Amino acid sequence: MTGGGRDTTIGLAAALSAFLWWGLSPLYFKAVQHVSVGEILAHRVLWTCVLMVPVTAAVGRLGEALALFARPRRLGVYAVTTLLVSGNWALFIYAILIERVLEISLGYFINPLVNVVFGIWFLGERLGRLQGVAVALAAAGVAVLVVWYGRFPWIAVTLAVSFALYTLVRKKAGIDPQVGLLVETALLLPVALAGIAWLGAAGLGHFAASWSDTGLLAAAGIVTGLPLVLVMHGAQRLALSTVGLLQYVAPSLQFLLAVLVFRETFTAAHAVTFALIWVGLALFSAEGWARYRRVARRST
Repeated sequence: MTGGGRDTTIGLAAALSAFLWWGLSPLYFKAVQHVSVGEILAHRVLWTCVLMVPVTAAVGRLGEALALFARPRRLGVYAVTTLLVSGNWALFIYAILIERVLEISLGYFINPLVNVVFGIWFLGERLGRLQGVAVALAAAGVAVLVVWYGRFPWIAVTLAVSFALYTLVRKKAGIDPQVGLLVETALLLPVALAGIAWLGAAGLGHFAASWSDTGLLAAAGIVTGLPLVLVMHGAQRLALSTVGLLQYVAPSLQFLLAVLVFRETFTAAHAVTFALIWVGLALFSAEGWARYRRVARRST
């Protein structure tokens, strides 16, 4: 196998592993559903920070991360991304604990289309014809739930919008994924440690209460940080269009878990909504792939 072929294989394995990991992550949070959202989030911050220190050091960027704490204006941007990602994490955990994994899946199917809209609004990007149809179909899908099911899917929309905003701010600020995650979790670390200490002192904490709880909560860092590292390695070796197609693995698995494993209610309204969004994503992906092929032909 050639060097290029090996790189592609490694990249595909890394990216696919990351999206499989994210897709199956509700199983982890179901295992700790007896723990409060706040305590799970605190341990997610703590152990992700612990994991990212050696990871960032291994790629020679730990000094860069530490230097940011001496730059208050730059750190202000990280404060914004920290609020966005921590809110997204908390809502993701909360949705699993109240058995709304189906809505999580819907949110992450919508997310790429929200990214398109934000790209037009904030980055001056142009909307392709099929992309416009895809966004319209996604909006129609959400409208179906509102009118037919009688409830606005606020969890799905909030997850999609908050993660799209997080992506937008990081892109505009040129934030490195590894350095960014380390700084974001480091900013939250004092609050997380204070919360864990208070829960422990009050006898309400689950860490060290049993071997199983201790191991599960400490694993929050791997659950959060490892797939991010894997997808970064994948993105370095694969075409962006390939990574874009692979990202649908995660919400697809979440959808299957919600319906087949967790037995969440799946109504006719859900069927119409998901069908509209899946058609929209197919059109969106087809246009993205065609655009990539045109660029690749021009560059050869």
